Amino acid sequence: MWYQVKAYLKFLLRSTNQHGVHSPFVYDLVTKCFYDKKKIKEYRKIKEFNRRLKRISHKIDITDFGAGSRVTKSNKRSISSIAKNSGTKLKRAILLYKLVKYFDCNNILELGTSLGIGTQAMSLGNPKAKITTIEGCQEISKYTEINFNMQWLDNINQLTGDFKEFLPELSKNNYDLIFFDGNHQKEATLNYFEMLLPTASNNSVFIFDDIYWSKGMTEAWETIKLHPKVTVTIDTFFWGFVFFRKEQEKEHFTIRI
Repeated sequence: MWYQVKAYLKFLLRSTNQHGVHSPFVYDLVTKCFYDKKKIKEYRKIKEFNRRLKRISHKIDITDFGAGSRVTKSNKRSISSIAKNSGTKLKRAILLYKLVKYFDCNNILELGTSLGIGTQAMSLGNPKAKITTIEGCQEISKYTEINFNMQWLDNINQLTGDFKEFLPELSKNNYDLIFFDGNHQKEATLNYFEMLLPTASNNSVFIFDDIYWSKGMTEAWETIKLHPKVTVTIDTFFWGFVFFRKEQEKEHFTIRI
């Protein structure tokens, strides 16, 4: 916890908004997507789904493959607790919707479905997109599949199991967006990045969740930034964005959202 507090204070000191950005690509992304304030009807569906999950007291058995929960070590957790502490936050779910819409993402991969809050948002962002999402925990996956079916989200291919089981086959595809949200450990994050690097095109975006979860996750983020195929990165504290645009010189941005 103290590591995150100190990291956030440092982030505030070095971060900026659109006025500190001189890259036309990043400036447009920040002003037309990150800071877009338009009211969209789909936001209501995202909010309603989020609120409903936070009211469900039903408990399920959890299997953690990653760093686990900071809040509880119990393997039996309520849906409401998972939604509040582990699921994608409402503001970030809406940002996922905006990103999918802005970049017109057609092929999406998500590592870490959880309760599907982010998955639903991306599905609404482009109902024609093909979304593959992987969840390690059987019980969460069963519950989430029911929710997807209830909402008629038929563009989602849900897989259940350890990421390592599926990545060798999935790495043969190309993805417009990959959301890394399932294992907040340095070695695993770097392994998944390397395995999925061949799937990226010039216009792809990789999003890494909780880059300041721990010192190890921050080290992973700094290593990813230095990779020769990475040209543009954006640090928003809670997420790290990675781009592979060959037409741009290497540059790193720290943006407040």
